[in-house]
Amino acid sequence: MTTLKNWLSAGKPILLDGAMGTMLMEAGLEPGDAPEEWNISHPERIQEIHRAYIQAGSQIFLTNSFGGTSFRLGMHGLDEQVFALNAAAGNIARQVADEADRELLVAGSIGPSGQLFAPMGKLTFDTAVEAFREQAAGLAEGGVDLFWIETMSDLDEVRAAVAGIREVSDLPITATMSFDTHGHTMMGVSPAQAASELQKLDLAALGANCGTGSDELIEVIKIMKAQAPESNLIAKANAGIPQVKDNAVVYNGSPDLMADYAKTVYQVGAQLIGGCCGNTPAHIQAMGDALTAFS
Repeated sequence: MTTLKNWLSAGKPILLDGAMGTMLMEAGLEPGDAPEEWNISHPERIQEIHRAYIQAGSQIFLTNSFGGTSFRLGMHGLDEQVFALNAAAGNIARQVADEADRELLVAGSIGPSGQLFAPMGKLTFDTAVEAFREQAAGLAEGGVDLFWIETMSDLDEVRAAVAGIREVSDLPITATMSFDTHGHTMMGVSPAQAASELQKLDLAALGANCGTGSDELIEVIKIMKAQAPESNLIAKANAGIPQVKDNAVVYNGSPDLMADYAKTVYQVGAQLIGGCCGNTPAHIQAMGDALTAFS
């Protein structure tokens, strides 16, 4: 895609969006409900979230489809609606992007299946490819500009997602992993290993998201930059450290803290910068303001 290539080749920071889940909860989504179902039942609320991030300065924003595989939707009895719910996610975001007064890119969010590969679990590579293919087909129908694989812990699952996407689309693909277990992913993948393996997949960009806070994510990006210096890197950190208060997970990272993170993570090698859990439009606007020094 020309726009993404041009933005990346310019070398300037590219501002992403923040958390979808955090904003959905604020909009009334009940714990345990399927966020993707809102693409059909409450599309106007999803549009409002997208618009808030765009107004905050986001150049690339993600669809409401993180849990859009048949595996995750099946937990809510929605596995027969994979294509429809993902197509709706893409269409909602596409409409919002097209009404804006500047060029924006819609990224089709694809999160982990929630399954373990054999022999630890029952998931096979071919079954995973099929699930991601089905999701990607819906997102492509909805009009996304690129695919955004995120919060992965298993390299085989990333490979399966990439394979599934490429069965139905030749749009750009990015991928990020979550290093939330002693500097590794839950499945034991190190940042250096991730960068080494992901750069073999012909991705538009790769990197890290979620995790245990902005400081640790900055260290991950340093390692990835050293391992894959020619790769375009993504950083989407949580807003500080999660804490449980009144039976709810809250994040202690202020917009000012995330602004400092944005500047630092750009200086150590990330170009596509945004926030994950706990980040709101206020956090994204603070990041964007901080990054103007490099634009």
